[in-house]
Amino acid sequence: MKRKIKLFEPDIGKDEENAIKRVLKSKFWASGAGTGKVFEFEKKFKKYVNSKNCIAVNSGTAALNLALSIYDIKNKEVILPSLTFVATANAVIMNGGKPVFVDVDPYTLNIDTEKIENSITEKTKVLLPVHFGGLSCNIDKINSIAKKYNLKIIEDAAHAAGAKYKNKKIGSYGNAVCFSFHPIKNLAMPTGGLISINDRNYKKIRTLLCAKRWCGITNRKNTDYDIKQIGDNYYMNEFSASIGLVQLKKLDKLNTSRRKIARRYSQEIKINSKMQFDDHCSYHLYWILVKNRNKFQKRMAEHGIETGTHYKPIHTFSLYKSKIKLKNTENIGKNVVTIPCHSNLNEAEIAKIIQLTNKFS
Repeated sequence: MKRKIKLFEPDIGKDEENAIKRVLKSKFWASGAGTGKVFEFEKKFKKYVNSKNCIAVNSGTAALNLALSIYDIKNKEVILPSLTFVATANAVIMNGGKPVFVDVDPYTLNIDTEKIENSITEKTKVLLPVHFGGLSCNIDKINSIAKKYNLKIIEDAAHAAGAKYKNKKIGSYGNAVCFSFHPIKNLAMPTGGLISINDRNYKKIRTLLCAKRWCGITNRKNTDYDIKQIGDNYYMNEFSASIGLVQLKKLDKLNTSRRKIARRYSQEIKINSKMQFDDHCSYHLYWILVKNRNKFQKRMAEHGIETGTHYKPIHTFSLYKSKIKLKNTENIGKNVVTIPCHSNLNEAEIAKIIQLTNKFS
């Protein structure tokens, strides 16, 4: 029986297995204070992206929730794209803010920076761009807008571990940059996330978030501690951090493999609307637009190729439904398909994906 070609699949080996065994045998599996492998991972990721500080958490959603809590967005507005995973907008609501959706650029699927200023009001507090598929937003333009209106920038980099903007790693720009290390992401863990901090108050912010990721615990000395504010159980465990340390070592290599596949897709897939090739993209996913998505996905599945839909626009969900019209987002939401683009694909599988995509699209 032929192997099913998975849409996403982590790249693991003996190093990850051995890392897990060492943690298992150590019997030190987790620490709310974030010591051990978690602290080591924070230090190495900080160096990797060249940020001022990092704090590891247990998911990309936790990273978004904590990052938005830094700037007190209650009754304030946060500008973001609707074409993203719903966690991006959920985090805004959970912090008392109001999501304001802006249309995307049809060529990149990133937020259209030319339309951001039209949505800014006196209540706007944060710009929340998403690096869709691992392709960086126009950070220079976003920084310029933020400076003009005195806004904070929190980047959703769930797709962008190892991606760059003008030769600098994503994670070294915004006030806070949120990463996801879900098992399907470029840097994979059983569960994990991280906030890269570049705000000038990065030391104070790290102290604040260390408490908020562990039930609000602060000023801990032996068995004594204080609680000054509410917090969550958002800390990363040692198993995830140990795998993350191995994955971080090979992240650039894995992303290079993804880029080679994406280059072939961009050259050989005969569809006009498809993800552009960019040497700085991490290619967490590769997207195409097709006319009859259901039929296309069914035919691909019949040939053992898993595909996805990323994403159904958030503003079309019942919770977020509004009269807002986002032409590009809505068109893309009806036609977008993601195809496999990861380092476990072999040459025969890549050729098969290209051949059948051309045949059925």
